[in-house]
Amino acid sequence: MHSMNRKIFAVLLSVDILLLLISIIFFDIKVLYNTQIGYITASLVMIASIVSYRRMVNARVKHNMVTMDDTQDVIDKLEDPYDLYSEEVEVEEKSLAQTIKAEKKKLKENRRSVYQTMKDTKAALSFYRLGAYVLLILGFLYLNRHGLLHIPSYIISLGIPSVILVWVLLKEKENISQDPIE
Repeated sequence: MHSMNRKIFAVLLSVDILLLLISIIFFDIKVLYNTQIGYITASLVMIASIVSYRRMVNARVKHNMVTMDDTQDVIDKLEDPYDLYSEEVEVEEKSLAQTIKAEKKKLKENRRSVYQTMKDTKAALSFYRLGAYVLLILGFLYLNRHGLLHIPSYIISLGIPSVILVWVLLKEKENISQDPIE
């Protein structure tokens, strides 16, 4: 297991134990069920997302399918996604019909096949993620069906794993940036 995965898993597990103790000590069994089902299923969704995206990226790197466009700066992409304010301005006078034909031709060239779309959505449709989302939905339905659903504790416990994941990743990034280059 990768060291980053171990850190994420250890922090998720320790926070779950803390959440379990707080739920047992301060709240009733209803809140305990909600926090545990919400927290565990949300954690599974996060872990499944990490695993599926990591596999997708590793497969792309393995097959040399790294797609990166260095022609435009990141800030320029955000501020001017359609390159309307570039310095290289074409000042050709075309009729409206010619312009429409040229734009339709560009759209046809950029059209993606079903195979390309499926290849790019492989991570979103991975078995791990779909299984984790099914467990999340089944957990919610179980709590709702048996009259155990306590919305505030369930919503809070759904949000905690994402906050933990972001916190651990930012800490790791901070540690990497502070390490001297050897």
